[in-house]
Amino acid sequence: MADVLTRRGFAALAVATVLPALLRPAGYAFAQDAAPDGAAPEGPPDPRDFLVPTTGVSGTYDSIVARALELSREPNRPAEGRLAGIFDGLSYDAYRAIRPLPMPLGGDDSEMVLDVMAPGLVYSTPVGISVIDGDQTYDVVFDPRIFTFDPSFFDEATVTAAQQTAPPDWMGYSGFRLRAPLNRPDKLDEFVVFQGASYFRAVARGLIYGLSARGLAIDTAEPQGEEFPRFSHFWIDHPSPEAQNVIVRALLESPSCTGAYEFDITPGETTVMQTRCTLFPRRSIDRIGIAPLTSMFYFGPQRRQGVDDFRDAVHDSSGLQMITGSGRRIWRALSNPQKLQVSAFADENPKGFGLTQRQRDFEFYEDDEAHYEKRPSAWIEPLGAWGKGSVILVEIPVSNEFHDNVVTFWRPDEPLTQTEQGHEFRYRIHWCDLPPDTAPVGRVMATRSGAAVNAPGHRTMVIDFAKAETWSEGLSVQALGAGREIGNVALRPLPSGQGLRASFDFAPGDSQLIEFELTITGPAGPESETWLFRWTPP
Repeated sequence: MADVLTRRGFAALAVATVLPALLRPAGYAFAQDAAPDGAAPEGPPDPRDFLVPTTGVSGTYDSIVARALELSREPNRPAEGRLAGIFDGLSYDAYRAIRPLPMPLGGDDSEMVLDVMAPGLVYSTPVGISVIDGDQTYDVVFDPRIFTFDPSFFDEATVTAAQQTAPPDWMGYSGFRLRAPLNRPDKLDEFVVFQGASYFRAVARGLIYGLSARGLAIDTAEPQGEEFPRFSHFWIDHPSPEAQNVIVRALLESPSCTGAYEFDITPGETTVMQTRCTLFPRRSIDRIGIAPLTSMFYFGPQRRQGVDDFRDAVHDSSGLQMITGSGRRIWRALSNPQKLQVSAFADENPKGFGLTQRQRDFEFYEDDEAHYEKRPSAWIEPLGAWGKGSVILVEIPVSNEFHDNVVTFWRPDEPLTQTEQGHEFRYRIHWCDLPPDTAPVGRVMATRSGAAVNAPGHRTMVIDFAKAETWSEGLSVQALGAGREIGNVALRPLPSGQGLRASFDFAPGDSQLIEFELTITGPAGPESETWLFRWTPP
């Protein structure tokens, strides 16, 4: 990542041993006190033994806003971003073999658990982590004793040395995750993780991790290179025992911008993150991305050239879904282009946009390990008037499924400028099976492309639609190909009787890019969302 963090005053705390009870949150029950005569306590420590009252920001939203404004007036604070000792030089499997001791939020009977994440691999930038209990805020001191190390990857002497040696004052946690009874009442499931720059991921009931969100995007896909803002400190609010939600706040820093964030997270059938942020640019920023989402699209039925794979499709998201300010519903099928592609969909006060995984049948992917049919969709619901701007879609060529290559976000028309008041945005992020849009319109379920059977030099596009309600009589298809003549436009029912298939032919010639648009219409107007697709040569 482009920017890293120095320790924020944890240096004096990093050598802390088990802390006296008078420093501990009253709401917590602790497993042990310090052993007499300086003897090492028996058994692993309770992770809550590494909480100390903060001497910094209290963690209220207003206090983080004030700190972000203060930092915006100062030079950027780059972090050292180094690894040392037992956390350095780890393999992927060894890193996964480091496990945090669970820290119940709200006492031993709490159904919400905090797990701090170890440094290692690409996660070298430390972040501060604090918990808020009533009127008191506690910092979680970085200490290797808060982790267990699988003996299959770590020998006992190395672990003992690491846990008895004070870590460097510039090392810290790489992030955290939260767990709760998501899928069944007797099991705590991870439902959100914040780790790396300003990235975070969440899941809903029955789903597994897939695409990611970010706090902010700056200069994405620009020639000068992207700037990656980072969350430098997190505050997790102590939920009440009966609470179904948890509040996470964060301080964002980058060379160009600082900001305060609040995520009110409720896990469930749909995991909802009520989000607000206040941004303080250090310079005028015109290439900014609000509420960015990042995903992967390797291949699907519409394009398989050069892919030798037993599976029919490999992607975390199949399309960009939008509801414009005027209420128009749009579906833009994703692709893995040969060259970087950037698309902009101009709008005013958008009602929603997101990256959606629509195909939920195992047979569509045939992958019994990755289970792409269980990857979540993420839907951004703007709150309030966002004004004029564009939903930006960036598609980057990839040759495998191991790298995210799709980014979408909102870009205001007007640059974000330096201001004492800051720029506030509010929105909800829905992590879900499908976005919360119940409009009775036909939805695109698949896009396919191939050589036209009876027309040399032509290609055929096929788009399948599904609709919960009955289709009207007298349907027609409106199909457009910008700058390109299309023909053989057809609409017919699928054999299942559950959907309709629209198709058309076109001659690509020497075109390097063609934008297509198609809508099914009835006597009263559109009966489907508008399908958009950018065709480029294979």
